[in-house]
Amino acid sequence: MSGALTGDDGRSRCPWGDGPPIYRAYHDTEWGVVLHGRDALFERLCLEAFQAGLSWITVLRKREGFRAAFAGFEVEAVAAFGPADVQRLMADAGIVRNAAKIDAAIGNARVVADLEDLDALLWSFAPTGPRRRPATTDDVPAITVESTAMATDLKRRGFRFVGPTTAHALMQATGMVDDHLAGCWRAGR
Repeated sequence: MSGALTGDDGRSRCPWGDGPPIYRAYHDTEWGVVLHGRDALFERLCLEAFQAGLSWITVLRKREGFRAAFAGFEVEAVAAFGPADVQRLMADAGIVRNAAKIDAAIGNARVVADLEDLDALLWSFAPTGPRRRPATTDDVPAITVESTAMATDLKRRGFRFVGPTTAHALMQATGMVDDHLAGCWRAGR
């Protein structure tokens, strides 16, 4: 039942955002900030998928390694990856070396390359209308009707590693929903 916490800098944040500096920077400058653009959204989709089953800090700490390994998440470049690239990625300690997730990222890039507009597709699932701001971390959902609909549609199109929880995490990370707690300085910004 943790509400916003006041950090050593005097700012109140979601409890997870007052942890290590890498978390604080992500919380304060990225999480919940509106994000558009095919490659930028593809990167976040990949990172959320790689995070499944792991701590988010693991992915944040390896983020630059992911960017280097996955050609800056440029969709056409990743879509062109072949068996030699998979072998290279599996040997790269700078990323999470999970064969199923690596294959999914490459396959998802191929799906994105064939889409008319990833940005419009993903944002079409953003909730509309007023939402109640969570007061505590217990009030923050892991799955919503919208994230379930997004995951269902993405899977139908051939995406992998995009279940309802990953879809909701993507929605949070890209500002489709604002789940900053009521007492957090980032709430509603």
